[in-house]
Amino acid sequence: MNDSALISVGLPIALAIIMFGLGLSLTVNDFRRVVRSPQAAGIALVLQILVLPLIAFGLVVGFNVDPRLAVGLMLLAASPGGPTANLFSHLFRGDVALNITLTAVNSVLAAFTIPVITNLAIGYFDADGELGLQLGKLIQVMVIVLIPVALGMVVRRYARSFAERADRPVRIFSIIVLVVVAVGALLGERENLVDYFQQVGLATGLFCLISLTLGYLGARLLKLGAPQAIATSMEIGIHNTTIALTIALSVLNSTEVAIPAVIYSILMYILATAFGFAISRGTRTAAAKEPQLQG
Repeated sequence: MNDSALISVGLPIALAIIMFGLGLSLTVNDFRRVVRSPQAAGIALVLQILVLPLIAFGLVVGFNVDPRLAVGLMLLAASPGGPTANLFSHLFRGDVALNITLTAVNSVLAAFTIPVITNLAIGYFDADGELGLQLGKLIQVMVIVLIPVALGMVVRRYARSFAERADRPVRIFSIIVLVVVAVGALLGERENLVDYFQQVGLATGLFCLISLTLGYLGARLLKLGAPQAIATSMEIGIHNTTIALTIALSVLNSTEVAIPAVIYSILMYILATAFGFAISRGTRTAAAKEPQLQG
């Protein structure tokens, strides 16, 4: 599958369209909001950039995951949140404005942190030296992530009505791309699927649950409100797997590296939905009891 034009050309173009769609939902004020909500933004960024890669590293080492699959989980951990996190936050009454801010900042930072974390993972796990993220490929990643977002923001600034009309089609397009690529990757490796799930399935599921939990508890420990905690949880727990898949398949040319992101794409919707119901139900229960306590 990695040799096809669909992957080498089509997937980067699809990612660029998705990132352009993300830019259509952003304004400069979304970045400025970080200054107004430093605690929420700070905990999310620390978790995303520092803690999650360490968690992923501990999981792949603890489960003795195959080197390429280990690189794939580290790549996934370095990938930022995306539009899906905003959707889940909306569904479970999170602070969607905070999600948009975190997605904006994380997407920019990820252009620099993904290559660093991925190269460190390759250096540690890839003993044969068959993988590599050289300077040219680093620039390719940065271009795919940053430039479409910037262009989308420009379009929103000068053609707001178009940006609002294009938002839904781009979201649908991103879901279709994710499904097509995930199914294609699974079919391409169907002979090894059982082995892959045995090796990295549990680690990937635990990574998703730990990410969701850390995002929520981290915000609550800072005494942030339930909407902010839900937003942080979804932002930290739901990664932009299209970025991980594009780098794995188009840049690193490895279906094996893409497998953790594919498995995560399946588990994420199940686990994030269950987690969202659990925390939102707890929030509603506490809110219902509060007037009684006051009375």
